[in-house]
Amino acid sequence: MANIKELAKQPERLSGGHRLCAGCGASIVARQVLMGTKDPVVVGSATGCLEVATTIYPYTAWKTPFIHNAFENVAATISGVETAYKALKKKGKIKKDIKFVAFGGDGGTYDIGLQSLSGALERGHNFVYVCYDNGAYMNTGAQRSGATPKGAWTTTAPNGKVSYGKPQFRKDLTAIVAAHKIPYVAQASASHWNDLVTKSEKAFKVDGPAFLNVISMCHRGWRFPQEKTIEISKLAVETGFWPLIEIENGTWKFTYKPKERKPVIEFLKLQGRFKHLFKEENKPILEEIQKDIDENWARIERLCEASCKIA
Repeated sequence: MANIKELAKQPERLSGGHRLCAGCGASIVARQVLMGTKDPVVVGSATGCLEVATTIYPYTAWKTPFIHNAFENVAATISGVETAYKALKKKGKIKKDIKFVAFGGDGGTYDIGLQSLSGALERGHNFVYVCYDNGAYMNTGAQRSGATPKGAWTTTAPNGKVSYGKPQFRKDLTAIVAAHKIPYVAQASASHWNDLVTKSEKAFKVDGPAFLNVISMCHRGWRFPQEKTIEISKLAVETGFWPLIEIENGTWKFTYKPKERKPVIEFLKLQGRFKHLFKEENKPILEEIQKDIDENWARIERLCEASCKIA
């Protein structure tokens, strides 16, 4: 488990003074993930909130080598850099161990960057991919993505007289990545920092690809006061909306289970993007969302039980 006294001694790799919103989950996620290794790190980032707000020319908030690329190809970019590093190390031109990490939002990971990510995972590059999942294309105005929850308001799936928001359930990217049979896959939340940093440490240590899917609060798109970021992040975990799990060499397990899961409405009611669901006519949608979370939780429990029997 991560040791807070040791973590406190580590130098920051993402400095303060960047232009991400106060209360933005992405910066918290990035800082915690980068605590997972003491080795030098090369960071790549898809176009998105994290990139545009930390690298406004001629300034940078990164205290690491940083590569910005297009929206859809951060996995391909970091793959190329990792391959070049291996070639130079083989020739003896580089001696030290260097880690590689790619950050992408859900738009650049679930959707437009999925092909690039899948290819990099299949080829087996030694890198960590981190999706900071804020549930929409927030950098360009809160358009719906494959990670947007059912019923949520977005600018391209608005609620109104003929719609209650996004009609589809969110994509299960964690399971999609796990199907690539890579060494390490996990879901995490900044509200449970020890869990996230511990998973980051594991991800950086494996030989091959590792993937972290981390829920990332966006008060602008989710419509909540910026000081409630961690509170809402914790509720995502406590309600089962965002299970804390890991798949290590094919073995599924929970890394945290609430003693008693709270109803999902406890998570939804604090966010303006769901306020319309609390109208009487939309009550069935809330029931559908709860049913989906219950079924997903039961599915993960079965996968964990099956993994234990195999192990």
